[in-house]
Amino acid sequence: MKWWQRILANTIIFLALAGFLDGFMISTWATALIAAVVFAGLNLFVKPILVLLSLPITFMTLGLFYFVINGLMLWFTASLVSGFEFSSFWLALVVALIVSALNAFLSSGYE
Repeated sequence: MKWWQRILANTIIFLALAGFLDGFMISTWATALIAAVVFAGLNLFVKPILVLLSLPITFMTLGLFYFVINGLMLWFTASLVSGFEFSSFWLALVVALIVSALNAFLSSGYE
């Protein structure tokens, strides 16, 4: 999936999940778009560093810690974008799991 398609898909996913999950709040669709761009930027620049630094614990947990890193990326996004909020880290982790699964599903259809 191309970069702008992933941004659009994440925007739609964020808006849909905010409607379904209590504790996940997005003020406007423009906020969701900005959050998707910030999330993509964090995944591009910060996530590889975190993955490299957390490689031993990711190995020890058989890769499950990678999901925690995805949750951290969404938590960081929420701290950078006003109007994009989670009530808890656990909710950010759940949203990260759903976003990852949907992105994997959408990417498999295009390639």
